[in-house]
Amino acid sequence: QVQLVESGGGLVQPGGSLRLSCAASGRIFVINTMGWYRQAPGKQRELVATITRTGSTNYADSVKGRFIISRDNAKNTIYLQMDSLKPEDTALYYCNADARSTSWAANRNYWGQGTQVTVSS
Repeated sequence: QVQLVESGGGLVQPGGSLRLSCAASGRIFVINTMGWYRQAPGKQRELVATITRTGSTNYADSVKGRFIISRDNAKNTIYLQMDSLKPEDTALYYCNADARSTSWAANRNYWGQGTQVTVSS
């Protein structure tokens, strides 16, 4: 099994910045694509950004130019640098990973518990 633990959320004023981290632990053979998703109250969970093991990234249009996703494969950790934050960025941010726990195991999808980001003055 793979566990994902997010950190770095909090309360920030509009225009401010936050940096989220997500560390994977447990029985890990390989972690493929990792990413961040978010869910605001009353809304569906949506993609924020993803990053492959080789560093290819994908962003939601709403965060392009403001958020940067990065990855440290040696630490099994991804980051989300969020700048120019807006009130509409307020949500519970979840870490996601596609991983295999052994060389013979099938690829499985994992979710973290989420970290709250609130953008408000």
